[in-house]
Amino acid sequence: MVSTLVPFTMLFAAALILMTGVGLLNTLISLKLTLAGFSAQATGAVMACYFIGLILGSVNGHRLIERVGHIRSFAGFAAVTTAMVMLHGLVFSGVAWAVLRLLTGISTMGLYMVIESWLNECTEPKARGRIFSVYMIMSYLGMSIGQQLLNAGDVAGRELFFLVGFLISFSLVPVAVTHGIHPEVPAVRSFQILPYFRRAPIGMLGCLSAGLINSAFYAMGPVFGHQIHLSVSEISILMTATILGGLSLQWPVGRMSDRFDRTLVLPVLAVLVAGAALLAVFVAQISYWLMIAVMALFGGLIFTVYPVAVARAHDLFEQKEIVPVSACLLLCYGVGAAIGPVGAARVMDATGSPYGLMVYTAMVAGLYAAVTGLLRRFEKVEIIPVEEQVGFLPMESPSRIALRLDPRADLDAEKSAG
Repeated sequence: MVSTLVPFTMLFAAALILMTGVGLLNTLISLKLTLAGFSAQATGAVMACYFIGLILGSVNGHRLIERVGHIRSFAGFAAVTTAMVMLHGLVFSGVAWAVLRLLTGISTMGLYMVIESWLNECTEPKARGRIFSVYMIMSYLGMSIGQQLLNAGDVAGRELFFLVGFLISFSLVPVAVTHGIHPEVPAVRSFQILPYFRRAPIGMLGCLSAGLINSAFYAMGPVFGHQIHLSVSEISILMTATILGGLSLQWPVGRMSDRFDRTLVLPVLAVLVAGAALLAVFVAQISYWLMIAVMALFGGLIFTVYPVAVARAHDLFEQKEIVPVSACLLLCYGVGAAIGPVGAARVMDATGSPYGLMVYTAMVAGLYAAVTGLLRRFEKVEIIPVEEQVGFLPMESPSRIALRLDPRADLDAEKSAG
C-alpha cells in the first residue's frame, strides 16, 4: 500500500493544499456577502456562478492541457485562480463577484483536471481504487481544514483572500517539482444523455438531487449559520463537522449499498437525509453542540447520495460504457449544483427563516425518495441481484478526466473496443 502511494505524494499534497484554499474561499465569500447585507437570493445567485464555471471548465479545460502540457497548464490555471481571488478583495460588487465566481470555477476545474489526469496516467489498473480513495480523502480533508482557517483572520477584512491566494499559489509547488512523465490527457468521449437516462433514471436523478443538496449546503451553509446568530468560529466548526461527517460515513454507507438492493438503499438514504435536515431545525434551538452532532450525521448522509447513485447507474451498464455514463452522471450533478444555491435561497426567503435551507433539503430529498419509489413500482426499472452489483466507490464530484480512475472501468477492454 505504501509503495503504491509514495509516487503520488506530491500530487496528493497539491490536492490537499488546493482544496484547503478552495474550501476557505467558498465559505468566506458566502459569509462576506451575508455580512454585507446581501439577501439570501442574491448570495445564492452569486455562489451558483461558481458551479456553472465548474461545468464549463470540465467541458473545455482539457484543450489547454493538451496544447501546453500539465505543469504549464497548472501554472496558468493557478495564476488565473489567484488573480480572481485577489480581485474579490479589491472589488466588492454582486455582479462583479458573480463574474469572478464563474471565472474561478473554470480555472479551478482546470487545476483539478491536471492533477486527476496525472494520477490517471501514472496509476496501474489494480491500484486505481486505492489511489482514487486517497484522492477523495485529501479533497474532504482539505475542505475541512479550509473551514477552520476562517478563524485565521477578520472575515470582514481582506487578509483571508490573501491566505487563499497563498494556498492556491503554493499548491503549484508540489506539481512543479514532481518527477515523472508528462502524461497525456485521456480523450473526453461524447455521450447522449437521454438513452442513459431512460436506462438508469434512479441513478441519474440521484446525482441531480445530490447536486441540488450539496451545492446548497456549500453555498448557503455559512448564511444559515450567520442568520441563526453563530460566531465565525462556530460557523467554521459547523461547516467542518458536516464535511468530515461526509468523509466518515462513506465506507459504512458504501458497504450497506453493496449488501442490499440500491433501488431500496437510495430512497431510504433520501428519507434519512430529509429526517436529519428536519432534526437539525429542532435541535438547533436546544443546543449548539447537539446541532453539530446532527449536522455531522447530516453531512454523512448528503455526501453519500452521489456515490451510491453513481454505483446504481453503473449496475445497469457494461464496463466499456462506464466512462461516458460517469460523465453523464457528472453532468446531472453539475446541473443540480448550479441550481441548488438559488433554489435554497428562494426557499429561505419564502419561509423568512434561515431554517429554509433545511426545509429545502428535506423537500428535495423527500421528492427524490417518492420518485424513486414510484419508479420501482410503476416503471420498468431493472432490479439487479445484489451479488451482481458493481462495487461502491467513495466519490465527490470530480472532473470528467478523473472518471478514468474509476476501477470499475476496464480500460484495457475499452481501448481494445475502441
